[in-house]
Amino acid sequence: MKGKLFYIGLIVSFLTAGTAHYAHLNTTTQFVIACIAIVFVAGFLGKATESVAHYAGERMGGFLNATFGNAAELIIAFFLVRDGLYDVVKASLTGAIIGNLLLVLGLSIFAGGLKFKEQSFNIKLASHNSSLMILGVVALFIPAIFTGGLTTSENSSMSMIVAIILIAAYLLWLLFSMVTHKNVLSDEAIEHGEAAWSKGVSILFLILATVMVAFTSEWLVGTLEEVTHKFGLSELFVGAFLIAIIGNAAEHSAAVMMAMKNKMGAAVEIAIGSSLQIALFVAPVLILLSFFVSSTPMNIVFTKYEIAAIGVSVFITKSITQDGSTNWYEGLLLLFVYIILGVVFFLV
Repeated sequence: MKGKLFYIGLIVSFLTAGTAHYAHLNTTTQFVIACIAIVFVAGFLGKATESVAHYAGERMGGFLNATFGNAAELIIAFFLVRDGLYDVVKASLTGAIIGNLLLVLGLSIFAGGLKFKEQSFNIKLASHNSSLMILGVVALFIPAIFTGGLTTSENSSMSMIVAIILIAAYLLWLLFSMVTHKNVLSDEAIEHGEAAWSKGVSILFLILATVMVAFTSEWLVGTLEEVTHKFGLSELFVGAFLIAIIGNAAEHSAAVMMAMKNKMGAAVEIAIGSSLQIALFVAPVLILLSFFVSSTPMNIVFTKYEIAAIGVSVFITKSITQDGSTNWYEGLLLLFVYIILGVVFFLV
């Protein structure tokens, strides 16, 4: 009975949110309804991810979840790039990275730690994740330092070259982690019981849930400008925190569900893996696409606030995950850093 009520709530809330959006109801009403819908969509995506992970393994299940979630974000960001809204794009990318590393991973570690005294995942995977996160910081820090001595044309060339290098690094990482060193980086086999659905149905529901996430997130984000205007929030705060949190909350809530089932390997892959995918693939792809859709391409130079936020997030995340084990207090530390950054971004 409980399961049936959930699916009824999922369908009703999703259809109601869509109706409110396309019927152009009051913006505040749209916002509230979309928030309710995203809770149900989050649960559906979590169930689909868990079922896929049962067949493909925790890392692959987490990777698929992160990829589907970021695909929706990539599409939305592409239209922002086409319209030349580069500052909003960079702020939202920054928010997505720090949100995954601090908020999503922090909540996952904290929630999982309340049920299990200590949770562990592959320590070699943790080491490689740390190295890749540092690469992302370097790729943002170096261009920002030297951009003052370069012309606009040289900045564009530098951005394109760095973007290509990052994409190559990410694709080679997939080859390394999923093919040549798959066994070394995978978690030990754990029996998780029966899957909720068959393999084919699990994949179908994962795709369906991702599509629902994309629509619901877009409806919700579309109401933010008017809603946040009432509270006098800055574009930087809205882009880096509100849009990032709401736009990504649905698919990444699956990480918390995984952690609470003692599947920290999948939780880490969703949270950290998604951040790496944004920094090393999504952002560079957007930069390359801007060369084809805009007369003034987007560069890879982020603001000092954005670089500082990403750098701090990577530093604390590396410190906590490098030993391959976590507990509830470490989750709180990540959340505290996220709150500090949120306060600063709100006041800037």
